[in-house]
Amino acid sequence: MALRIISIIAAFLLSCYVLFAFIFFKDVRQSGACHDLVVVVKDSLEEHFVSAGDLISLLKQAKLNPIGQPMKAINTHKIETELLKNEMIAGVEAYKTPSGTIKLEVKQKMPILRVIGVRGNFYVDSKGSIMPVSRRYVAYVPVASGYVEKELATTELYDFALFLHKNEFWNSQIEQIYIYPNKEAVLIPRVGEHRILLGTLADFREKLTNLQLFYEQAIPKVGWEKYSIINLKFKDQIVCTKKTKQI
Repeated sequence: MALRIISIIAAFLLSCYVLFAFIFFKDVRQSGACHDLVVVVKDSLEEHFVSAGDLISLLKQAKLNPIGQPMKAINTHKIETELLKNEMIAGVEAYKTPSGTIKLEVKQKMPILRVIGVRGNFYVDSKGSIMPVSRRYVAYVPVASGYVEKELATTELYDFALFLHKNEFWNSQIEQIYIYPNKEAVLIPRVGEHRILLGTLADFREKLTNLQLFYEQAIPKVGWEKYSIINLKFKDQIVCTKKTKQI
């Protein structure tokens, strides 16, 4: 019984200490002025669309630079909202530290497709949103050209690009995508000199599955240079056009 009472008292004292520490350190954190701003761009080794300097400049332009400002007066939500206006940024977390520092953890958008067409020049990211082209960095992703409207780029073409991005085999195979006005697609592979007539983007998974089987079973026998065109437009059929001999 005595042991149980001691345990209850100890638990009560511990709870009081935790509450006191929370209040105390909260007051310490809120007192004084911000003396440093630390920006961490989490995926900066893979993508280079934004830098810490870019983000600090954005905050200065918006008059949200926290350095020298009272910690109590700094609104981290406003900082996050302002930085998310940048179309290169996917997410921002801003928080205060007990040492008087504002820390920003920033995640960049991940492009999966570059569009260079008659309707514009932009990226599509892994979430299906539009990204502007960067002057400082070029992402090595499949390029879609031709008649690519933004609506197509963020719907059917996005689904296709996301499939390529997640599929190791096709991600290494497809280099370019050309879209005709009727929305039919021609694929340009990295290996070989043939062109792949995909047709519409409907049922592209089935078409590429059939083509992969063709690559694995037929190409080793005839070679990559045998055909100039591989046509997937007809259901459950692969129609190949042989290269004409040069005289």
